[in-house]
Amino acid sequence: MTKHIFVTGGVVSSLGKGLTSASIGMLLESRGLTVRMQKLDPYINVDPGTMGPYQHGEVYVLDDGSETDLDLGHYERFTHSPLTRDSNLTTGRIYQSVIEKERRGDYLGKTVQVIPHITNEIKDCIKRLATDDVDVVITEIGGTVGDIESLPFLEAIRQFAIDVGKENCVYVHLTLVPYLKAAKELKTKPTQHSVGQLREIGIQPDFIICRSEHPISSDDIDKIALFCNVPSKCVVEELDADFSIYEVPMSLVEHKLDKMIVEKLGLTQAKEPELTKWRELLHRLRHPETEVTIALVGKYAKHKDAYKSVYEALDHAGVANSAQVRVLRIQSEDVEREETRALLEKVNGILIPGGFGDRGVEGKIDAVRIAREHNIPFFGICLGMQCAVIEYARNVLGLKDANSSEFCKETQNPVICLIEEQRKVVDYGATTRRGSQPTCLTVGTRAASAYGTLDIAERHRHRYEFNYDYRDRFIDGGLVIAGSSPDGTLVEVVEIDEHPWFVGVQFHPEFKSKPTHPHPLFKAFIAAAVRNRRGNIAKEQINVADE
Repeated sequence: MTKHIFVTGGVVSSLGKGLTSASIGMLLESRGLTVRMQKLDPYINVDPGTMGPYQHGEVYVLDDGSETDLDLGHYERFTHSPLTRDSNLTTGRIYQSVIEKERRGDYLGKTVQVIPHITNEIKDCIKRLATDDVDVVITEIGGTVGDIESLPFLEAIRQFAIDVGKENCVYVHLTLVPYLKAAKELKTKPTQHSVGQLREIGIQPDFIICRSEHPISSDDIDKIALFCNVPSKCVVEELDADFSIYEVPMSLVEHKLDKMIVEKLGLTQAKEPELTKWRELLHRLRHPETEVTIALVGKYAKHKDAYKSVYEALDHAGVANSAQVRVLRIQSEDVEREETRALLEKVNGILIPGGFGDRGVEGKIDAVRIAREHNIPFFGICLGMQCAVIEYARNVLGLKDANSSEFCKETQNPVICLIEEQRKVVDYGATTRRGSQPTCLTVGTRAASAYGTLDIAERHRHRYEFNYDYRDRFIDGGLVIAGSSPDGTLVEVVEIDEHPWFVGVQFHPEFKSKPTHPHPLFKAFIAAAVRNRRGNIAKEQINVADE
């Protein structure tokens, strides 16, 4: 029978349940087990696709087009678990499904209630992942124990152990052990209260993982164990990672969490963990040979989680190039300031990520101009590519009013326009061009060189596209169409030949980057940034010698 691990959180939100869940999944995979991962979110939105980045962070897109929670990015980066629409369920999805069944008459005239109908729907969603080829399903419950909206999910996982047998389930509870500077001591009471609330619901955690800024003494570990009714060895310290989130799994290994979970669930087929590649990754992260500075120019640059996967993909590419990547986060509106433009001229690379809406777009376009004119390696993603096309049209082709019809419906030169399939769309939720789409690359381009193949598939999330009516004009003006849809009607990749490295893509390559398998475009971009840095150092040395 498939085993189940349920991960809950207490005391405060944003403790890192997603990272912890992903780390547990990675460790179990290192033992030869097959893992599936899932997150259940308590908010009423059907999915996070209509939520702003300041509310929710990035929207993570899967191959099947699902718009999901950013924690699924951690799942894919840490594990090989295939993720689908069933990997992220919300209260909205659950209630939508139940109401549809009620409208069809599936409940045969019964009164539809939270228990059993909502909780049964939740349990069915968990069971859907427990196929015959899966050893362990890890289900993360979003929110914090004590929140009203989380109660149906907690009740469902309580019932689940009754349905499949407690011997087939493990409950992991992640809490905060805060440090009071005035008293100079850690406080275990919040953890005791959080576990107390879980036990009132009927869930006794098997393992308690304690997030803390300071080491937790054995006395405090014993106190938590005593008042929370678990053995002391099952209270696991998880200190804030000093250097990288990829240190988290090794911290859990040191406390033997994976070994205890395997024993608790009776997973006799599990092997000893094979972590050689992961240790090599951490070694390369800690010992870079050089460093580069990349300016990320975005309208949500103040909120780090808005571009979470981009930052991770840059780190992965840094490891591949033995370079530490320092990201200079620049709010796109600030590019209008002279001191910000001066900063951009000195970085080793400029990256413009995706986004929606016209706020800050002119700053992004100006950042593209700086990258193009100063021969700074440039990488444009989704809206970043569209800004590159607009800038090229204005400043190279001479179409001074060139724009996107998203930002200026009256423009005489809509070089970026709404794609045909979007023209009759009214609702905003789950209506963009999404998910894995094929692209045919052009022989001899930088993109083709990076991928090492001409046929690729990448994840998309957008409504606007390169206007095909302008294709020939751009080609005649020197812009390289480096990738198109198989039928040739959609431009997916653009490049500038004379530039050291200038690539714009309509898709989101950051979603397919892993620490042990960096995305080829990010890898090539950082390699170009390293060359840029070395070239700048050489110029400085020549200038000093001349003086």
